[in-house]
Amino acid sequence: MPVRLPLFAALLCAAIALPHADASPASPPATRMDLTFQRLGEAFVKGGHTDGMSIAVVKDGKAHFYNFGTTTRGKDSPPTEHSVYEIGSISKLFNSLLLAHAVLEGRIDPQADIRRYLPGAYPNLEWEGTPVRIIDLADTTSALPDNLPNPFPANTDPDKAPFIANAAMERTTPAQVDEALKDAKLLRKPGTQPQHSNLAPDLLGRILERIYGEPYETLLARYIEQPMGMQAGTGNARAADEVDGYNKRHVAMPRLYARAFLMAGGLRYSTTDMAKFIRAELEATDPAIRLTQQPAWGDPLQSAVGYNWTLSRTVDGKRRLRTSGSTFGCSSYIELYPDMGYGIILLANRPGETQNEMQDLANQALEDIFGKPAALQALEQALQAGGGRDVSRTVADVRRKHPELHLTEDYVNTWAYRLLREGKPQQALGLFRYNTEQWPQSWNAFDSLAEGYEALGDKPQAISNYRKSLVLDPSNTHGAERLKQLLQP
Repeated sequence: MPVRLPLFAALLCAAIALPHADASPASPPATRMDLTFQRLGEAFVKGGHTDGMSIAVVKDGKAHFYNFGTTTRGKDSPPTEHSVYEIGSISKLFNSLLLAHAVLEGRIDPQADIRRYLPGAYPNLEWEGTPVRIIDLADTTSALPDNLPNPFPANTDPDKAPFIANAAMERTTPAQVDEALKDAKLLRKPGTQPQHSNLAPDLLGRILERIYGEPYETLLARYIEQPMGMQAGTGNARAADEVDGYNKRHVAMPRLYARAFLMAGGLRYSTTDMAKFIRAELEATDPAIRLTQQPAWGDPLQSAVGYNWTLSRTVDGKRRLRTSGSTFGCSSYIELYPDMGYGIILLANRPGETQNEMQDLANQALEDIFGKPAALQALEQALQAGGGRDVSRTVADVRRKHPELHLTEDYVNTWAYRLLREGKPQQALGLFRYNTEQWPQSWNAFDSLAEGYEALGDKPQAISNYRKSLVLDPSNTHGAERLKQLLQP
């Protein structure tokens, strides 16, 4: 099945300003990058993906800003680089950066059992003797529930549910979270598998408050905002600059000020603020920043997690860091390419799937600006010439000429699904097969191969590969549902 960034809609659902998308005739001539973002950004809003969007790009140390649409639906109110958006789960990067400072100061041991820093006893916070560690809270492998207590009402009008949940979060106190935590059940052994959790960063943020004896807002200002020259990302002092958020049905959504959600996704910044954050991350002169960018879980040559950064490599082997977020009314996506001196953040006043669509826009812009890597061009030509047959051999042949060629399971999987959408099922099938050959223990590789066979109408092979996927992961609900459908008489 396709692997995308996790959707968080269930929860919510000092730079140099070089030319804007709405640049005047007196502005400098548009560069290739400017033209790329103007074209893609205008099409994004025109296509109905959001009402308003702001983009900051840092390239070779300089920031560039692009703005589209409106901050308020139905009004001529274009956003600027000073418009403030809720950044959702990108807030977790700030939380983890505070942890990195605490680690380097010797205030906390990242390998320690979290119960060392919690009030009371929590015998439930371990799995067969393996406890939840501090690092598990930052690398997304805590195995903790997503939200605790759960503020989301069941069987409620989706347009009303965010308002009910927001009110519930406003009433939630740390003592209530601590009490609910006594009955929490871990989903699996901690440290084994990344999974989205808002509870994890909330616990981490409150642990940091206990260690320092100071409010989270004070720590954020001291260690991140003031050194980077950012304005405060907490409170409502900049409410007049905040964009209005809307769901996919264009219903206005509530703004998130609940402190119960602050550490998990409650920060709000402008692209001017975030450009400064990106520049600091790209320069990485701060040892704490360098620590957050190191793998804490997984294989950096395939997919790994740092301190809330998803870490991977491009098709030509360059480092890539990314994450995204969503609130009731906003979405965000950020990615960095330190080896290229390039970083980008996109902010929109539409939640949910918009964060994935902004990732697609960012990827397209990267290729348009920097060009397609030579290794990828060579591989595409070879695969087309071979019609998708014996992809493993084709990749080996191309790699002899382009040793920098770097393929991950997720990259190949996404490429294959794109070929399916383009009406090239045989080429897609070849890529799906390649993934099962290279990663024979991946349930998702076999699940995707089964989908490829389904697209070709090969029912027996689809059934066989769904079964292989379920052997590798019996909890694969997609495979189970498809298998059930295919086995019906």
